[in-house]
This record gives sequence, structure tokens and C-alpha cells, in this order.
Amino acid sequence: MDQLIKQILASVFLLALLSLVAYNVWSERETSPEDSELQTYEASKEEKGTGMTSPDAPSGLKEGEKAPDFTLETLKGEEVKLSDYKGKKVFLNFWATWCPPCRDEMPEMERFQQKYGEEVAVLAVNGTGSETSIGEVQSYIDKGGYSFPILLDKDLELHQTYQTISIPTTYFIGTNGVIQEPRKVGPMSYDFMIEMKNTLE
Repeated sequence: MDQLIKQILASVFLLALLSLVAYNVWSERETSPEDSELQTYEASKEEKGTGMTSPDAPSGLKEGEKAPDFTLETLKGEEVKLSDYKGKKVFLNFWATWCPPCRDEMPEMERFQQKYGEEVAVLAVNGTGSETSIGEVQSYIDKGGYSFPILLDKDLELHQTYQTISIPTTYFIGTNGVIQEPRKVGPMSYDFMIEMKNTLE
């Protein structure tokens, strides 16, 4: 049991470290920020290791794969299934309150939600297992006035299913329930979200 706790704590620490490294490089480079984020993410995995037993670090689910279904509870206590959104475009975003690039991204997501929420479902999966408390997540959402659904990944199982090592990470799922674009590692801008919306079918 102690070994399991140590592994979980190590994984959480690595998530925070990778997020901070990716964010610092992203914010310092003005050219090709998306490429910089991805390169930093991959380089960090190679230098620091992932803490996983597999010799090959997961590179995430790929476009063309069916998005794994799941059921998670929201901050409001409601159950949400990904399959409930079949027939609608979905941005599946993984984030945490302690992640600086996630905090930068959230207002952009809310702006997008306000304008395109009827066309695209923005589902924000909180890494609740790495948070101090659910109350802290609720306070953060209330303070920001965010209206998109906040899903609670209490055991970080969905993070593992979607092979999310660094946050924020977003998957772009089409109306057929299939991942149609490469995942985005790093914060999204409003314009980038519009571009992804228009690309999805």
C-alpha cells in the first residue's frame, strides 16, 4: 500500500514538473508555440522518465481511434457519459487548478463555450486525484465563472485511459465518436479552438 502511495505521489509530481516545463518554454518562444510545447513535452519525457513500467512511454491516443467511453461525476453531482454526446463535436480537456497553463487556457475555453457551446461540447476533466480537495476545485470554478461541465477524475483513471502525462491536454472527438485530430498538449487559444471546431466532422 505504501509503495502504491509513493507511486501516485511520484506521478503527480511528474505531472506538475512536465506542465511547468512545457509552459515556461511555450511562454518564452513566440514562434511556433504549438511545436515548442510538443517538443518540450517529448524531451521532458526522455530526460526525466515517466515513472511507468513500460519501456515505451505512451504517446497518447491517435486520430482515427474511437474515443474510449467513460462515466464521470460532475461538480454538480450529475453523471456524464461520453457516449451521451455522440452526434456532437467534443473537446475533451484534461486540467488541474494547480497547473499554470491550464489557468491561462480556461478563460479562452469559456469564451469559446459562450459562442459555440451549442455546436461543440467542452468537457473539462479535472485531475481530482491530484487536487487538495474537491472544494478547492469548486471554488476555482465559481471564482472564474466557468460554465462548461467540470468532470471529476477522482482516481486519475481516465487520465491513464487517455494516456495523459502532461496537462493541459485536449482530445478532439468528432460526431462519430472518433478522435479526428492529433491531441493538443499545452494551452489552447480561442482561435485554435475555432480552427479545431471547423476541422471536426
